[in-house]
Amino acid sequence: MKKIQNLADMEDFAQQLATHLEAGDVLLLDGNLGAGKTTFSQFLGRALGVTRTINSPTFNIIKSYKGTVLNFHHMDCYRLEDSEEDLGFDEYFNDHAVTVIEWSQFIAEYLPDTYLRIKIDVVNTDERSLQLESKGAHYEKIKEALEHV
Repeated sequence: MKKIQNLADMEDFAQQLATHLEAGDVLLLDGNLGAGKTTFSQFLGRALGVTRTINSPTFNIIKSYKGTVLNFHHMDCYRLEDSEEDLGFDEYFNDHAVTVIEWSQFIAEYLPDTYLRIKIDVVNTDERSLQLESKGAHYEKIKEALEHV
């Protein structure tokens, strides 16, 4: 578990994570409304070299950005609760980009077999705790690297 004291800590964590990511990586962000999933996604996108404004793709569901380090797909699947709709997720997961999925539980059947899950829990107004879960050797290495920073 990683303690995040403020926004600067969240941005630092996103920057550290970005140094370990490769094209095709998939990150799942879990947490309640207001936990900081979109804020984290914005920090990660910037760390990947995205210069455009990154905002929640709640109504679009998927937004893609060009980054100078890696391209970035940002998915917000909140509106897909109780939906059977496959929006061609495989195309995004197999693309040469990093894909971040908020509310991934709503598309669980479409998720790839390997990923890094980041669960964000609210401690108080400023503090968050992050729990990392890895599926696959590549993501296990990332998790271990981030837990020892």
